[in-house]
Amino acid sequence: MTAETSQTLDRGLRVLKLLADTDHGLTVTELSNKLGVNRTVVYRLLATLEQHALVRRDLGGRARVGLGVLRLGRQVHPLVREAALPALRSLAEDIGATAHLTLVDGTDALAVAVVEPTWTDYHVAYRAGFRHPLDRGAAGRAILAARRQAADEPGYTLTHGELEAGASGAAAPLLGVTGVEGSVGVVMLADAVPERVGPRVVDAAREVAEALR
Repeated sequence: MTAETSQTLDRGLRVLKLLADTDHGLTVTELSNKLGVNRTVVYRLLATLEQHALVRRDLGGRARVGLGVLRLGRQVHPLVREAALPALRSLAEDIGATAHLTLVDGTDALAVAVVEPTWTDYHVAYRAGFRHPLDRGAAGRAILAARRQAADEPGYTLTHGELEAGASGAAAPLLGVTGVEGSVGVVMLADAVPERVGPRVVDAAREVAEALR
């Protein structure tokens, strides 16, 4: 901690991060042990965060992330989209296919930014807001693959016909971006993805990740 920072705010943010990393919530005692502070401090932090709907406590007293974080999260997508657009435009024009940035939304993959190429006679219509299960389509499968692989191991996923008949997809996960889980990819009307597309998608994902750091 430096003279310019707030210890209380720092602890409150650490509480939110700890709760975000668990599916079952944490008790006051567990939070006290993890933060290295006494239970009274934790009670005050939780009470303050509850007032802003950022934390909720169940009947058993376990604290969990509250629905108030969703209101904050809605403002993240426009910022992420703006940062990703230059790399997506370059990818779409280079490959001649629709490029997209997809983020995890619960158990779904949600397209938050889409760029279509300007010079092709035809391309796949793919809109921001489109969602699909994580285990279908290149975008979601790339994210799932990243969960199983080393964090610094780049790779890409190819699919065909999983979301739209006759369409193929390629996607690579965003790596090294704290708090953001997603992928960058392209979708095209083709029986197979050309060999150069996979590595190009990996490069685009790396560009987007760098823009978000």
